[in-house]
Amino acid sequence: MKYCFFVFLFIVLSCTNGKNENSNNQKVIVIQPLGSFKTEQAKKVFEEIKAINPKVVLRSNISFPENSYYKPRNRYRADSIIKSLKDNIGKDSVIVGLSNSDISTTKNRIKDWGVMGLGYRPGKACVVSDFRLSVKNKNQQFYKLVLHELGHTAGLPHCAIKTCLMRDAEGGNPLDEEKDFCNNCKSFLKSKGWQLI
Repeated sequence: MKYCFFVFLFIVLSCTNGKNENSNNQKVIVIQPLGSFKTEQAKKVFEEIKAINPKVVLRSNISFPENSYYKPRNRYRADSIIKSLKDNIGKDSVIVGLSNSDISTTKNRIKDWGVMGLGYRPGKACVVSDFRLSVKNKNQQFYKLVLHELGHTAGLPHCAIKTCLMRDAEGGNPLDEEKDFCNNCKSFLKSKGWQLI
């Protein structure tokens, strides 16, 4: 009887320890609306992210960082936004800025390349914009875009699988073709504490 009790105790402790390890891996995702980003749209992203990571916080809107505005093209520099956002969170957090305005970054020899989102790999911050998304599926595309950039902050590179959320947009908008994370990307994110089905 004593032997059975110790086996049972060992199993319970093993399962508990595994659970704690996984949840300790999980970062707090901070959702930061920028400028006049719509509150309803931010709440929708919050609810969708909460389904895969219960550690999520929705902040009130803040202004774009002053140095991020690029007047010649009437857009905001994604790299400057990321630089500003990453200094406003704790060490166990990652922050995603949400924008309705156009954003850009430097790509190869192009100084001001318009993008849908930007996230460094790995990193503490990313930013996404719905400015370049199709009107038809804007909400669904926007959520996929948020997941893509959060995937980069977790350490994922672009993926060659055309239906994977980590596919490289290559200057276009393939979001309607993307269905989910592929098995390899999904396994990687689960190892980082993401609760994916």
